[in-house]
Amino acid sequence: MNLNRAQIIGNLTRDPESRSTPTGQTVCSFSIATTYSYKDATGQKVEKPEYHSIVAWGKLAEICTQYLAKGRKVYAEGRLQTREWTSQDGQKRTRTEIVAENVILLDRAPAGSAGGMGGGAARSMGGGNSGESMEEPIAVPIQNIDDEIKIEDIPF
Repeated sequence: MNLNRAQIIGNLTRDPESRSTPTGQTVCSFSIATTYSYKDATGQKVEKPEYHSIVAWGKLAEICTQYLAKGRKVYAEGRLQTREWTSQDGQKRTRTEIVAENVILLDRAPAGSAGGMGGGAARSMGGGNSGESMEEPIAVPIQNIDDEIKIEDIPF
């Protein structure tokens, strides 16, 4: 049995870039930063960022382009894929990326942002008369319905 699965939660490092293949299929690429924290030998907390390239195709790409923006917190799930190509200057390049199959928005869009879905009301969590309410993140599951991606459809 084989398993090729990646799940990450982090913040977008840039706005998504959308383009179309020669066959008309939409592809969207963006990057998510995650942080690994640990204590070094002296007891100091060290944070090490890791950057993940994400690619979404078809309807998922269109939705990501519409709702995602730099700084948004998202959950992305998909399979790892490594591509190789020769750049215009003749250098052989490789890139490992996550081909997204599911993306969930984990925060609310800033007020007045173009990629937002509005503020929404805070939802009360828990019971009692404490009067405390917590805002729940907007979770919009985005499922990719396209099964297979052909290498000739990649525009770069």
